[in-house]
Amino acid sequence: MQTPTTLVLGASPNPERYSFLATNLLHEKGQAVYPFGIKNGQIGNISIITEWPKAGTIHTVTLYVGPSGQTAYYDAIMELAPSRIIFNPGTENPELQALAKAKGIETIEACTLVMLKTGQY
Repeated sequence: MQTPTTLVLGASPNPERYSFLATNLLHEKGQAVYPFGIKNGQIGNISIITEWPKAGTIHTVTLYVGPSGQTAYYDAIMELAPSRIIFNPGTENPELQALAKAKGIETIEACTLVMLKTGQY
């Protein structure tokens, strides 16, 4: 059985960024990860992907882009039809949460890193 894939929206090659840490930890925990960013780069041995994934391939979207940067992705995220969207601290967005809930997508305001480290992922 294939592990559900997590899209890390806002992936960065900067090791001080939480998206970098989350991508690494997802990978370490055996989760399939799709690190999407606007620039090419590496997170360990994982390449940042600049091509948006196909609908039906993503289970979870975890956000590392603030609300103002999310608006450009609203339609694309809805087309992915993920099972859930995780709003990490600083990414909370009532407008996107309402759009997701209207489509039956679970929304969670939490920290992906904490969820992974405490077995709540």
